[in-house]
Amino acid sequence: MNFHPESAPDFVPRAQMDALQLERLQKVTQRAYDRVELFHERMNGFQGVRSLDDLRDLPFTTKADLRDTYPFGLFASPIEEVVRLHASSGTTGKPIVVAYTKEDLDVWTSVMVRTFAMCGLTRGDIIQNAYGYGLFTGGLGAHYGAEALGATVIPISGGNTERQIMVLKDFKVTAICCTPSYFLHLVDRAAEMGVDIRTLPLRAGIFGAEPWTEAMRDHIQSQSGIRAYDIYGLSEIIGPGVAIECPAQNGLHIYEDHFYPEIIDPDTGQVLPDGEEGELVLTTLSKQAMPMIRYRTRDITALIPGPCPCGRTLRRMRRIGRRSDDMFIIRGVNVFPSQIEAALLAAEGTLPHYQIVLTREKGLDAMEVLVEVTSEVFSDKVGALESLHNRLASSLEHTLGIRAHVRLVRPQTIQRSEGKAKRVFDKRNLA
Repeated sequence: MNFHPESAPDFVPRAQMDALQLERLQKVTQRAYDRVELFHERMNGFQGVRSLDDLRDLPFTTKADLRDTYPFGLFASPIEEVVRLHASSGTTGKPIVVAYTKEDLDVWTSVMVRTFAMCGLTRGDIIQNAYGYGLFTGGLGAHYGAEALGATVIPISGGNTERQIMVLKDFKVTAICCTPSYFLHLVDRAAEMGVDIRTLPLRAGIFGAEPWTEAMRDHIQSQSGIRAYDIYGLSEIIGPGVAIECPAQNGLHIYEDHFYPEIIDPDTGQVLPDGEEGELVLTTLSKQAMPMIRYRTRDITALIPGPCPCGRTLRRMRRIGRRSDDMFIIRGVNVFPSQIEAALLAAEGTLPHYQIVLTREKGLDAMEVLVEVTSEVFSDKVGALESLHNRLASSLEHTLGIRAHVRLVRPQTIQRSEGKAKRVFDKRNLA
């Protein structure tokens, strides 16, 4: 294993990490209370934090708070000290605005260096950064981390698939950063162009910005020959670089010297013990411009007890398979897209491209699942298609507890995304 000096905090003893977390928690909670009106009002009578357990007594912060204080209402630093602003796309109302001081950017760069190092990347690697640049945090977060690592960065951003493939091949790229769904699209398009990704120097993918399943990872690795690593982050906390998988690929290590994790029951708000699934809540321990206290991510996961084979002492969380706000209800049943993806990819002959269409006919909800199948299956006897159709319909009913109409479609039927894949199309309110 190559060791990067920035990675030293990944291995500190537990007692030392706890002491560092408490020291930083005391400073950041006081800063938020003193400098941010919303925190001052909600933490009325705040007397400071004496232990890490005291954190659970503080109020939560939500995405609605960021929208309600748009644009600069949660800043704890004067604008003169803010050196960068990022924002979400704002497709569902006002965008989320996030701010960084110079020190915040240094932390972001540091955790991204540790991220790439954990994936086995070093000086001399050539990293194709296909995350979007601009207001989205993904592109620049990965960019500065890769540069600080000493790697060669190709700031290609998203889109223009043919050019992405040309650069992958001609520039001898060894690692790529993008969404997992877009990488699958690159693999498919490359094959159409006569380029076999498995013959290229590419050996690692750092994939994030959308939930994806273990079955999706298996498909990516078998089709491309690379190691697919799951990266986690969110703009409200810092951007990419909150957590990343190590080569053991058994949970994501959280950079808990900067981001303190809790798992709560999403309904009651009670803190849950390690190993129990719930909603991830994060507190920034070193953010200056815009500290977040107990931010509810809406991501569903669990903290994994026990040590990791890689030797890092950073706590791990299970990969994010779903979000509490991704859930849709159909005929009284709670359904998550990740359940459908797992059921589809468990069947041989399917491809990891699917859509879920919800409609309402005569007052009754209906769900149709479109899934692409391999060329071999589609061109085979009608019996093979029918058999696969029946297996998928049965698998979905067994998984979800309700029936779904399954439609098998040819490869390349479903439109590809150059960013986050849109899986669910809810047309029930349009009827």
